[in-house]
Amino acid sequence: MNGHRLPYFPVFILFVLVVAVAWTVAGGGTHAFAQSAAMVIAIAKMDVGSPPADFDFALTGQGKAGQWRVVMDTTASGGRAIEQSDADRTDYRFPLAIQHSFSAKNVDASVRFKAVAGTVDQAGGIVVRLIDPDNYYVARANAMEDNVRFYRVVKGRRQEIAGANLRVTANEWHALGLKAEGDSFAVTFDGKKLFSTKDQTFAEAGKFALWTKADSITRFEQIDLKEMP
Repeated sequence: MNGHRLPYFPVFILFVLVVAVAWTVAGGGTHAFAQSAAMVIAIAKMDVGSPPADFDFALTGQGKAGQWRVVMDTTASGGRAIEQSDADRTDYRFPLAIQHSFSAKNVDASVRFKAVAGTVDQAGGIVVRLIDPDNYYVARANAMEDNVRFYRVVKGRRQEIAGANLRVTANEWHALGLKAEGDSFAVTFDGKKLFSTKDQTFAEAGKFALWTKADSITRFEQIDLKEMP
């Protein structure tokens, strides 16, 4: 009756070999998994009125440190957003909310942001390869200036690398993306690639952060981070 069946042991060995080959093709082991690690920040599960979980807070420049809180927002996809609400008008002031458990060199980062208010600026940005609050890359969009810019911040000094002029409306959600691969960087806005550029200032892994400027009251949601090989 069992003449046409493979014995249990060979079937088991065959299964193991198939899995091993598939794992090898995919890159193999935990190293490959780590290289393709992804993180979606679960803002909808955070407590309203509290600082966002798993973030540390810092400041580049002068003025007051930012005030970061989780707020209700019916226009956000999950009904909640992370907001920087301190309206200190110091011009060279860049509050940071640093995600402390994610670090990468090659990263594809994206966020939806909404510029709520501000008389000096209405800006929101995302930071990659952050070494400390005075050294990092940042892509930011400004609803007051109608532009998107990519900067390196070195020893607290902001230096423009590339940019594009386009309409950035206040009080509306926009998608901002920053992809870093080696010395190559690409910035997208509302799903459209704006520009790409190269820079070698920060070549090692660093943290991800949310960023605002001056008295910008800005909200963030749908924070997606993907580490690339």
